[in-house]
Amino acid sequence: MHVPASEQPEGRSPFVGRDGLPSLTGLRFVAAALVVTYHLSRQVGRPAALADLVWYGRAGVSFFFVLSGVVLAWTYYGRMPALRVFWWRRLARIWPLHLVATALSVGVYVALGRPPSTRGVAAAVPLLHAWVPAFDVVQGGNGATWSLSDEAFFYAVFPLLLVAAVAARAGARQVVAVLAATVVSSAVLWAAAQVLLDASTRVWFLDYFPPTRALQFVVGVVSGVALANGWRPRLRLWPAVAATVGYHALLVPWMHAVPDPAPWSPYSASQLFAVPFYLWVILAAASRDLERRPGPLSGPWLLRLGHWSFAWYLTHEIVVRLVKATWEVPSSTGGLLAVWAGVLVVSQTVAALLYTCVERPLERRLRPLVRGPARPAGPPIHAPVAATDGAGQGTQR
Repeated sequence: MHVPASEQPEGRSPFVGRDGLPSLTGLRFVAAALVVTYHLSRQVGRPAALADLVWYGRAGVSFFFVLSGVVLAWTYYGRMPALRVFWWRRLARIWPLHLVATALSVGVYVALGRPPSTRGVAAAVPLLHAWVPAFDVVQGGNGATWSLSDEAFFYAVFPLLLVAAVAARAGARQVVAVLAATVVSSAVLWAAAQVLLDASTRVWFLDYFPPTRALQFVVGVVSGVALANGWRPRLRLWPAVAATVGYHALLVPWMHAVPDPAPWSPYSASQLFAVPFYLWVILAAASRDLERRPGPLSGPWLLRLGHWSFAWYLTHEIVVRLVKATWEVPSSTGGLLAVWAGVLVVSQTVAALLYTCVERPLERRLRPLVRGPARPAGPPIHAPVAATDGAGQGTQR
């Protein structure tokens, strides 16, 4: 729930907190839905043209990586606790549900007579599996958790990235420069991988290897610091959404021309080159919140779904696996859509239960176990100031 300004702790900005920028919480659900429908199209069936639009919905993970950088930078700029406290809080946030979801996934695999790789599960528990270029390890007993391995790396380097972005007084120019560098670097890596790497290594290097995906997180960190410095990009949400949908639509003819897993297909390119569009959506949504303009992404139900999105992301494939093992999936469009709807309802119910009974209670219990000395709040953040960065946008000095 969004905490009203009157209920914020003294000295805190009304935009700091769990839902300090509520539209970004709502966007978490939208990004998770993109990933879930991608898996439905790949693993259950392709209902007409809908499946084409979400065939590369795996790019929704890139959205999460950018969003993670924005939210962490926005939250901790000027308020960074002791490193051990920060890292413990991040562990308390993701690790308990990760363990529960992995145990559920392994249990289902064993019950279906398809036990996962032991070494994969062993690497997944400490969140190291994305570092190993072997598919059975990367999947780690629960395929979705590879992204948590990347996030763990991002958390490890975040304090250094935050210091660098603050020292650079990140604003509009820095965001544009880092975004351009990320797009160019991604293009170079993608093209080189087509020539130098075999198919399986290419996919691991471009899609799972934490340093490769860190480029997306860096864009988010610099953007989050720029927002905290007072930058207010004049971006509108619906054009950003339309451009993002258009981007995914442009992938359709490409994927029909160069199908997976052939070199130069859009399989890895889809998530690498989606970053400018996703950043556009995130910044436009954040701008609405900072201008205190209510929007569809900040409604109470989307906030609730956004809270459930982490559990939904981690468990939806388990539901898909059970459905495929117990039902004969129809081939008709209507039948496929009915199965899709059933999976969405069941997986959301599971996610709601896990969020309520596991994720939030364990995080609340674990967070206070590691404490550090209180630090000054630092300069006032999250509010426009008079100084400018030379580009007509407010920055904090």
